[in-house]
Parts: sequence; structure tokens; C-alpha cells
Amino acid sequence: MATQVGSAREVFDHHVQALGKGDLDDILSDYTEDSVVIGPDGVVKGRQAISALFQGFLSSLLKPGTWELGLDVEHVHDDIVYVIWHAKCAPADVVFAADTFVIRDGKIAVHTFAPKIEPHS
Repeated sequence: MATQVGSAREVFDHHVQALGKGDLDDILSDYTEDSVVIGPDGVVKGRQAISALFQGFLSSLLKPGTWELGLDVEHVHDDIVYVIWHAKCAPADVVFAADTFVIRDGKIAVHTFAPKIEPHS
């Protein structure tokens, strides 16, 4: 019997729920050693590097219980999810962000993000 993998939407939904809970292990379960995350500071590859990236977010901007997400646009096509979002966070506001997820075999293979962050005065 073949193992069923999640659709792009299911993987994305899981990712958002895990991020909202601040559960690093659950977030990392969506990635593999071959996964790549590309953002303003460059490219990170593999679960260890992705873990460090999310540890940084979870200890500052996206500290659990200190932020509220608004999803503005969501498009899903086959194995690709594209979202535009914003967030009210304790240290700053993400006034605009765009993420793209490429899902392969039920895992995030490629994740790009581009945020505009405005620190609170």
C-alpha cells in the first residue's frame, strides 16, 4: 500500500498551523534535507539551516502568541502555493509579504518569501 502524501493545500495549511503554534518540530516536518528557503538574506538549504531560520523568527518577530496573521491572497495550482499576507507583530508589523511554496511528495521543496517589515517606533 502506497503512502499518501498531502496535497499542496494540505501541506500549506499544516505549515501555517504549525507556525501559528510556534511548534518548530512541526514546522520542520514540512521540509526535507533537500528543501530550500530563499528570502531577502539569501538561500538556506536543509532542515538544520531551515531550523535556524525559523528559530530566529519564533524568538523575535513571530514569537508565539504575539502576532496576528492576515491572509490577503491565496492561489494554489497543482504543486504550487502563492500567498500574500500581512501580520501585526509585537516588535514590528509585516505590512506586506509574498511567499511561494513548491510542494513535492508532500513536503515543501522550495519556499520563497519577500516581506516588507516596519518596526514599531
